[in-house]
Amino acid sequence: MENYMKLEIAALSENESFARSAVAAFALYLNPSISELEDIKTAVSEAVTNSVVHAYAGGGAQNKISIECRAEKTQEGGVLHITVSDGGCGIEDVEKAVLPFYTTLENDERSGMGFTIMQTFMDGFALESEKGRGTKVRMFRKLGGNREGERMNA
Repeated sequence: MENYMKLEIAALSENESFARSAVAAFALYLNPSISELEDIKTAVSEAVTNSVVHAYAGGGAQNKISIECRAEKTQEGGVLHITVSDGGCGIEDVEKAVLPFYTTLENDERSGMGFTIMQTFMDGFALESEKGRGTKVRMFRKLGGNREGERMNA
């Protein structure tokens, strides 16, 4: 069985916690462990923060971030697919952007764009971007199977 959600929010830093909570609530459909849920929330938080800080240089209510989730139930548990996209400035060099500590804000004290964190916490990660047209982050996480940790709906 498959489930789907689409959410559009203003590119404001105060919406980051809402976005991560909304995706976490949607993921409950797949009965994740607490650890898996925290990993998902962290990855979504990084993706949304990137859009606010880098794509829109500080955000703004007129700028939008789109979050799409698709949940597939399997016999082993499930798979959660997440896409976070924006229509911001885009990334000129995607290969460089995924390196740890790389930032488009050279005069700002940032520890990178968070793509390494997203890759670490998710089972799959892809980055698409076009200068001047925006960025799309695709991630997925397998849930269930032989896992340690408590289930949310156990």
